[in-house]
Amino acid sequence: MRNFLIVFIFLFSFVGVSAQELNCVVTVNSDQVSQTNQQIFKTLERSLNDFVNKTKWTNRIYKENERVNAQMFITITEYESNRFKGNIQIQSSRPVFNTSYETPIFNYKDNQFSFEYIEFQPLILNENVFESNLVSVVAYYSYLILGLDADTFTLEGGTEMFRKAQNIVTQAQSSSSLGWSQSTDRSRFELVDNLMSNTYREYRVAMYNYHRKGIDILADNNSTGKQVIAGTLNLFETMIKRRPNAFLISTFFDAKSDEIRNIFSDGPKVDIVKLKETLNRIAPLYSSTWNEIKY
Repeated sequence: MRNFLIVFIFLFSFVGVSAQELNCVVTVNSDQVSQTNQQIFKTLERSLNDFVNKTKWTNRIYKENERVNAQMFITITEYESNRFKGNIQIQSSRPVFNTSYETPIFNYKDNQFSFEYIEFQPLILNENVFESNLVSVVAYYSYLILGLDADTFTLEGGTEMFRKAQNIVTQAQSSSSLGWSQSTDRSRFELVDNLMSNTYREYRVAMYNYHRKGIDILADNNSTGKQVIAGTLNLFETMIKRRPNAFLISTFFDAKSDEIRNIFSDGPKVDIVKLKETLNRIAPLYSSTWNEIKY
């Protein structure tokens, strides 16, 4: 009896500290749709929240406080006979060591989003077969969120998740759904393919250096953290020389531009003139943001 109790307590404790990987809020906005019955959109939202947060995406063990914070905003622009069309925006963040601050990791909007959905239908991922564009798109971005988060803690730590996202792309390419084609510019294929390509390896090195060696030490050593972050940005110059207008550059600065401005507008000084020159070369679309860096 005593041994049984010990085993029971152990198993109970294990369940108590083990959790799914994502802490994601999924929001479905149907304001642009002329539909008197809004219940289907509410049901869809509940089902998606359950699907994302209750699915076990990896074999890794996550404690409750280690779950990755994220949001998915789905805007429906057209709806007719169980067919939906719109866009999905994905945002994720992770905590910075020794602070209450959450640093943004991913901020991306996918406008090529359409799917079929019947109210109350189960949302289940079959990794070997394409069955639902809704499930495939949401699962794809769930893996990207987890992979990018892992890359900020361990160099190329997200490879396993990116491979799973690539597998979803492979299965989805057999369908006629938008956003998966290899020939489409800035598609889901291109995004994860670039993440896994040695051609863009500097991006993943930069993700690790920026977060683990830079922003994570700002609270304890602000000057060193800033120097590391400034130096990390040079990696993008190397990548751009090889591949101008790289897709991954825009995904990085869509998430990070405001944060970079804030980091270098306060505290110990670095060579701001050189920093701004670098930023304007690698991310000229954000020149107005870089001009706001005060020193």
